[in-house]
Amino acid sequence: MPDVQTLVNDFVLKLKRRKIEGSQASAKQTAELLRSVVSQQRLPYINQATVLLDAVRAVGEQLIAANPVELAVGNIVRRILHIIREEDLTSTASAMEGLSLSANSDDDDNYEREDHQALSAAAVAAAARSTLRAPSLQTLLEGIPESASAPHPSSSGGDSEGKSKSAERSSRSKKLKHDVIEAINELIQDIETCHEQISEQAVGLIHQNEVILTLGRSRTVKEFLCAANEKKRSFRVFIAEGAPRYLGHVLAKELVAKGLQTTVITDSAVFAMISRVNMVIVGAHAIMANGGVIAPVGINMVALAAQRHAVPFVVVAGSHKLCPLYPHNPEVLLNDFKSPSDLLDFGEFSDCMDFSTSGGSPRLHVVNPAFDFIPSKLVSLFITDTGGHSPSYIYRLIADYYSADDFVVRRRSTS
Repeated sequence: MPDVQTLVNDFVLKLKRRKIEGSQASAKQTAELLRSVVSQQRLPYINQATVLLDAVRAVGEQLIAANPVELAVGNIVRRILHIIREEDLTSTASAMEGLSLSANSDDDDNYEREDHQALSAAAVAAAARSTLRAPSLQTLLEGIPESASAPHPSSSGGDSEGKSKSAERSSRSKKLKHDVIEAINELIQDIETCHEQISEQAVGLIHQNEVILTLGRSRTVKEFLCAANEKKRSFRVFIAEGAPRYLGHVLAKELVAKGLQTTVITDSAVFAMISRVNMVIVGAHAIMANGGVIAPVGINMVALAAQRHAVPFVVVAGSHKLCPLYPHNPEVLLNDFKSPSDLLDFGEFSDCMDFSTSGGSPRLHVVNPAFDFIPSKLVSLFITDTGGHSPSYIYRLIADYYSADDFVVRRRSTS
C-alpha cells in the first residue's frame, strides 16, 4: 500500500491543478483518502480519538488550502471529524455501561466476599501474633492460611491483570478505528448513491403537463428529471443555455436522448418565459449554514424572476454539499473566476488589451465569475438525499452532520 503522505501529496496536486471536477467526485475521493489516513494511523493506549482527530485535521487543512473554492472537500473533512467524535462517545458509553453491569454482578456476590473478608481477618490476626517472635520463615507461616501466606498467586494474578488490561486497550484501539472506518464507508456509499436517493423524490414533486425551468447543466437535475420521465410523467423542460460555457446545450441533448420535451432559451429570456413556468429546479455548488446557496452564475437572476412571478424555486443537492459555514466566514471563498477566453477571443480584441497605452494597463477588462449567491429567502425547498427541507431547517441538518469544534479546520498548536 502506498505511503499516506504520498497519497496526500498526489491528491493535493490534483486539487491545485483542478483535475477533479464536480463536488461529488471531490467529496468521494476526499473521504477515500481520509479513510486511508485513519486505517494507517497508529493509535496509543490513551487519547486515541485525539490522535485520530489531529491526523485527519492535519491532512484536511492541506486539502482545503489546495482548493478553497471546492467546499465539498472541507465538508467531508468536517464530517469525518464529527464521525470520530461520535464513535469515541459511543465507545466510551459502551465501556461505562459495561462497568455498570459488572458492578451489578458484584452485588450478587456479597456472600462470597464475606467469606474472603473473614479469611483475611484470620490472616491478619496470625500475622500480628507472629510479630512478637523472631522473623523466621517458620514463624511467618505459622497460623497463616496458605492462600494468605503465599504471595506468588497474587503476583501472577497481577501480571495476568496487566496483560488483560493491555489486551483490552488494544481491542479498544482496534474497535475505535474499525468503527470509524465503517462509518466512513457508509459516508462514501451515501455520496455514491445521492443521485438515486434524490431522484426517488421526483415523482412527488413533478406533476403531469408541468413546465420546468433550469439553467446550465447539473447531473443531479438531469437524474431528477429523467426519474420523473421514467414514471410516465409528461412535462416540458425549459433550459437556459448558461452562457458563456453553454452547458445548457449539453443538458438539452441529454434530455432529448431520454425522450423529454426540451426547449432551449437564452439566459436573457428567462424573465420573459418565467410566467409560463410551474417550477424552477436547479443544482447547487454548496448550501451554506444560513440556507443560502452558492450556484452556477446566472441562477440568482432566475431566482429573482421566480420570486417576482411566485414560481417555486427548488434546489436539488446531495448532503455532502451542506456547508456548516456562513457566507461571511473568512474561510469561505464564494467565487472563482474562469478564463476570459470563454467570453472573448483574444485575437479579435488584442488591440484593446495593449499594455503599452494608458500607463501600462489595458482599457478592456474581462470578468468571468463562476458562481452566484442566492439568499435563502429566494429558495422554496431543498431536495437532498435525506428528503425535502425548507431553508429554515438547514441548521438542524448541519447540527446532525457536524461538530461546532470542527467548523474551522486547523491543527492544534504544539506550543
